[in-house]
Amino acid sequence: MSPVAAGLRAVVQGYRLAIRPMLPNSCRYTPSCSEYALDALARHGAVLGTAMVARRLLRCQPWAGFGYDPVPGDPLIERMTDQRS
Repeated sequence: MSPVAAGLRAVVQGYRLAIRPMLPNSCRYTPSCSEYALDALARHGAVLGTAMVARRLLRCQPWAGFGYDPVPGDPLIERMTDQRS
């Protein structure tokens, strides 16, 4: 993992420790946006991971969908897709 991606992950983890406990639980998606951010940055690096997180945050609003929305390339989804083929 690049140092930039590691730094961004540290920012997200800081948010989860310092700010998130003070906010009401209002996640529309599983995994939560912060979990999604950690996973996207770990899998796809700083540039693509940040773009994926930004897109996810823009979708996270009252008029959007909800439910299971994993980072693309999720091994669980790949296994489920392989079993159907």
